[in-house]
Amino acid sequence: MAATPPAYHDWSREDLINRILVLEGRARPTPPSPALKKPPKRPVKAFDFSMQPRRKIALKFCYAGEHYNGLAIQSDPTPLPTVEAVIFDALSETRLVDRGAGMDGCGWSRCGRTDRGVSAAGQVISLHVRSALGPPRKIVKSEPTPELDLSLLGDDIDPSNEIPPPPQVEDPPSPHFITPATSPDLPSRPELNYVDMLNRVLPSTIRILAWSPVSDSFDARFSCAFRHYKYFFVPSGLDIDAMRDATQRLLGEHDFRNLCKLDPSKQITNFRRVISRAEISSVSSDMMVFDLIGTAFLYNQVRHIMAVLFLIGGGLESPSVMSSLLNADPSHPISALKTDEAIEIVATKPVYQMADGLPLVLWDCGYRPEDVDWQTPLSSAEPRSDTEGLLLPTILLQHLESTRQRSLIKSTLDEYFLKAALSYHPGSVTLARGSAAVHNGQVLNIPIGGGEYRRTGAYVPLLKRERNEPIEETNERWRLAKLRKTQAKAGAEDAVEEE
Repeated sequence: MAATPPAYHDWSREDLINRILVLEGRARPTPPSPALKKPPKRPVKAFDFSMQPRRKIALKFCYAGEHYNGLAIQSDPTPLPTVEAVIFDALSETRLVDRGAGMDGCGWSRCGRTDRGVSAAGQVISLHVRSALGPPRKIVKSEPTPELDLSLLGDDIDPSNEIPPPPQVEDPPSPHFITPATSPDLPSRPELNYVDMLNRVLPSTIRILAWSPVSDSFDARFSCAFRHYKYFFVPSGLDIDAMRDATQRLLGEHDFRNLCKLDPSKQITNFRRVISRAEISSVSSDMMVFDLIGTAFLYNQVRHIMAVLFLIGGGLESPSVMSSLLNADPSHPISALKTDEAIEIVATKPVYQMADGLPLVLWDCGYRPEDVDWQTPLSSAEPRSDTEGLLLPTILLQHLESTRQRSLIKSTLDEYFLKAALSYHPGSVTLARGSAAVHNGQVLNIPIGGGEYRRTGAYVPLLKRERNEPIEETNERWRLAKLRKTQAKAGAEDAVEEE
């Protein structure tokens, strides 16, 4: 019968060395020392969020959308993680929010929802988080009130009179909505370093830029004064003047039902939105950007506008088509410009593909100065300087600069891969880099942004394409279908109860 092997993990260092010497024949075997018992681990004390002071803050952050399945957390599994799910995990890991209470428990609100692949440089959320300010909340159990002996009050007290009850003490507010105490008797303490705390546990593709104390009535979505989007594109082969002509037609208040994704589940009936800025400018010699600022945007509105601009820049449509697509409401007709022909009323959306999401960035979410006061770790500390007095970059800036350099190297590698291919496959570098519609034999490659093209045999003008049904009919059909499902579910539950 084989002997049981020694439990070496219980041996001391000296016993293990002696065992090695025995095996090498350099020492006599000696019994191992009695196994040292490890002290029992102390139980981890549960973190009681109800004892912690809370405050409401706003967080401003950026993320690379290509790594995520959009911003908003989803109830169903997604191929890629969502930005909100990753940030909520980081908030839970740093014990800034109670995971068990969920996003509703901390009053989570987002400014602008972005789809899969779309990035953000200035996204904002608001929520209640743990704070270092104010004393921990103490729960004091009240002692039962003893019965009052009326004889101790004297003969002039009428026992028939009711004794007034003790003063009522208001219940403390919900632990998720507690404002930090500001008593002058308390020693001043710095607030938690929300930026660095979260960036230490977040992936490199999400960075917290700043935080701001906000009032309890502040809401990241409904308090937002404007949203600023940028769409980057390569200008080679595009008629930029024609595209700029079209962008100026977006300014003001218009009905954008033909320039967005129509989703009946949202039951939207008002498609009028206000655009305060729409312009195209140069970023570098081979990159341009479309800036669009408005108070609010419809679903995929920017990507639909950009798709039409690509058609105009590629010479497939005239700038006046933008006016026609905006002329969706007969009660608010759009006047034609002097250079235009008659503007058609387009009451229902033509079928066309929206632009790619990779070059789209939610650049900023704007708020009134009195609503936010953005702070960083340097806001409450002296900036670090080198021997010559130059400010040293923060860890956040160092990280983002490193990411930029790596992206620049990857872009340069791709540039030389193209040059290497051209030595074996002769062709025009201009066409290879361009965004204009490119004829390749019998195939037309129509640009949709991000270096992507839609291949088609022939181009059909937008205003001559198949149209969607009126959104009012789509909304009503969806509403009735949902009502039938709700009624059927209620009937099935009633039948189960009767059984």
